[in-house]
Amino acid sequence: MLVREWMTTEVITVDSRTPLYDALRLMERKRIRRLPVVDRGKLVGIVTWTDLMRAQPSPATSLAVWEIPYLLSKAQVADVMTRNPITISPDMPLEEAALLMREKKIGGLPVMEGERLVGIITESDIFDALIDVLGLRTPGARLVVTLETPQDVCGVLSAIASTGSTIHNLVLYHQDGQVRLVLRVEKAKVKEVEGALSGQGFRVVYTNHVEVAPAG
Repeated sequence: MLVREWMTTEVITVDSRTPLYDALRLMERKRIRRLPVVDRGKLVGIVTWTDLMRAQPSPATSLAVWEIPYLLSKAQVADVMTRNPITISPDMPLEEAALLMREKKIGGLPVMEGERLVGIITESDIFDALIDVLGLRTPGARLVVTLETPQDVCGVLSAIASTGSTIHNLVLYHQDGQVRLVLRVEKAKVKEVEGALSGQGFRVVYTNHVEVAPAG
């Protein structure tokens, strides 16, 4: 999976002279938490909800209520934005983008093609990708199988094929020194699948028989 497959392409932006009050209202209206800052077609920064919250006067301020919006209307995005933000290419693997966000402790990355802003990838996009990979919105039953080695996947697939069941999703991961395979198969044949796997010596450590309805 590549960033371009999950990024938001209709990016809402502001320029560096946008009043903080306007940027805050824009985020609230669009229900977003970050805005790339673009001046004359060039990305110059990024401003987040947290940046705007920190710029507001403390509740202990002596300012009158009517003075606070006035001061925020005078301050500009340029005063609080992060300049020269970290950016990525749309062809970066999604997992590398997730790792970068985790290591840098940031919730979103502008996506650039050369000097052109073409999208933004956020934590929510990463979550959506994970949900899709694990098939959470796909009807079916979920099984977790413990393997001796990753090569045992071939045996698992062969056992499931013998039942005629369809595999909707498949993910292999390592945890606590064990190899585990997460599968989502047809609910109607889950008992047959469990039997076939057990018959081949595979250990099914978890089965969820609950049908998952697609979102929407």
